[in-house]
Amino acid sequence: MKTVLVPTDFNVESLKIIDSLVFTNKPENVGVIFMHAFKLSDSITDMLMLSRRGRDYEKVSDEFYNEMDAYKQKYPNDIKFIGIEYFYGSTVAAFKNFIEGVNADCIAYPKDYNFNPIHKFSINPASLTKHCGCQVIDLDIHEFSKEEKLFDTKIPADRINALSV
Repeated sequence: MKTVLVPTDFNVESLKIIDSLVFTNKPENVGVIFMHAFKLSDSITDMLMLSRRGRDYEKVSDEFYNEMDAYKQKYPNDIKFIGIEYFYGSTVAAFKNFIEGVNADCIAYPKDYNFNPIHKFSINPASLTKHCGCQVIDLDIHEFSKEEKLFDTKIPADRINALSV
C-alpha cells in the first residue's frame, strides 16, 4: 500500500486527484491524506489552546466530507483509507517529522496547484515540500475524472439502430 499526502484547501474540486491516484497506482492500494499547513502562532494563548484543534476541522465543509465518502464507496478495493491531517509548524525539519509520522510515501499536487489559505495562519506547503526530501508528483486531476463522464453520455436507441445498418 502507498500512502500519499495531498496538500489542500479543502475545496471539493481537489478531491478529483483521487481518480488520478487510483489509476496511476493500480494495482497497488492507495491511502490518501489531505493536509493543510498552519504556522504556529507566537501568542502564548494560542499555544495553550493548540490542543483545541476541533475548530480547524470546522473549516472542512460537509460537502467535502460527503464527496470523500463517495470516493471511498467508488473505489472500495483501491483505496485503503482517506483522511484529513493538519501540520502545525513552519520548518522543513518539523515537516519531515510529520511525513514520517503519517508514513507518507510521496506528496501529490494537482497540476496548476494554487494555494488558498483557509485561516490567517495558513502557510503555502510548497515551500516545505520542495525541500523535504520526499517524492513530489504533479497529477492532472481532469485526465481521469473525464472518463466518468463517458458513462453519462447516452445515444438514443433509434440512433444506435441507424448506425448499425
